[in-house]
Amino acid sequence: MTFLKKKIFKIISKEAQLSGVRAFVIGGYVRDSLLKRKSKDIDIVVEGSGIELAERVALTLGATVSVFKNFGTAMLKWHDLEIEFVGARKESYRASSRKPIVEDGSLEDDQLRRDFTINALALSLQEEDYGRLSDPFNGIKDLENGFIRTPLEPDTTYSDDPLRILRAIRFASVLSFSIVPESLESIKRNRERIKILSHERINEEINKILLSPIPSVGFRLLESTGLLELILPQLLLLKGVENIEGKGHKDNFSHTLQVVDNLAKHTDNLWLLWAALLHDIAKPATKCFEPNIGWTFHGHDFVGAKMIPKIFNQLKMPMNEKMKYVQKMVQLHLRPIALVQEEVSDSAVRRLLFDAGEDIDDLMLLCEADITSKNENTVKKHKSNFSVVREKLIEVEAKDAIRQFHNPVTGERIMEIYDINPGKEIGIIKEYIKNAILDGVIGNDKDEAEGLMELKAKELGLVKR
Repeated sequence: MTFLKKKIFKIISKEAQLSGVRAFVIGGYVRDSLLKRKSKDIDIVVEGSGIELAERVALTLGATVSVFKNFGTAMLKWHDLEIEFVGARKESYRASSRKPIVEDGSLEDDQLRRDFTINALALSLQEEDYGRLSDPFNGIKDLENGFIRTPLEPDTTYSDDPLRILRAIRFASVLSFSIVPESLESIKRNRERIKILSHERINEEINKILLSPIPSVGFRLLESTGLLELILPQLLLLKGVENIEGKGHKDNFSHTLQVVDNLAKHTDNLWLLWAALLHDIAKPATKCFEPNIGWTFHGHDFVGAKMIPKIFNQLKMPMNEKMKYVQKMVQLHLRPIALVQEEVSDSAVRRLLFDAGEDIDDLMLLCEADITSKNENTVKKHKSNFSVVREKLIEVEAKDAIRQFHNPVTGERIMEIYDINPGKEIGIIKEYIKNAILDGVIGNDKDEAEGLMELKAKELGLVKR
């Protein structure tokens, strides 16, 4: 425990005593401390007013406190710590909502309403038993065994608040724990209850699964419990292997999860991980058997890119630059792979750099994660080829500065020289110059570009003013 955490706990203990209330550290911080995981979020449950205790502690620390009276909570930020105070409570639920009916309660009542035994652990901040662990549901044993288990009968826990269904899977993925069989069966029985959750809450859990050390753990649980069908059915279409004339294709669902796992070892870029999850999403729509070749998925990169906005809209995810980034990664994910299968020309590299721009490094990470062959020689060969492509990218970028490409001839310059208004001729000339630079016909140089402009303008019948 760091000095700051020791200090804050002592201050909370003292202020609770002066206020005549009892306070406890509860939930995730206790769990993570026992697992030797770092945690900056601390939850304090108070047998009394959490808001009043938070205000007293904030005054002592000279810190600012944010009060949320509707929820009966207060948040105090101090250095890099976020400490949330809440009064102990007991809850009851209605079938149509995950919003509970709340009453004041004791520590024991509060522990009963917790989602999992490992999150019901509490440490006393009372002077007489400071640091004593309260573990009414054998959460320590479940921590040791790596089990996700509910304090109450699982049907009650999951039906009352179906967000706990997704949290169970998220914790299993993040902590590499197993969900106990009775809880797993209950999740299957209650999976339809997630329909009352907002898309935002669902997406938050899916994002955390994607950011876990081995995301496939979470996605395989989502698939086996029937939840994936309700959240992202397009992924399920990737499952299975079809055979014709003794030729079969790989299971694209398993391949996709392997790609996500490979990528998760090297990045915590959430949107690049989304791109990995969706990079082959159009394979079912483009699958075709050609007798002399076997199974093909021609155009699945372009079709997949077109599917991204619909999927983001379906999930109520942001339809902004993040979505466009995922779309771009899906559309380009075959381009570096195509380069390693043929001689790497400067022209092909320039075009890749132009299309990928500042995201070229992310694209290369995705493409290298896409190598999932079980044949070690094949993997070594592809990785070696990718090294060649990376070297070529560096070489061409240093020479031609394509990554942040700006056409040396602007539309304004063309209009000025030829005394014309905006029109298609400007686009034709600029595209001609861009292609000439990318193909290596001329350098990325203003004088060379204007020379080419004059040739194309003459061809179009334009005359200098």
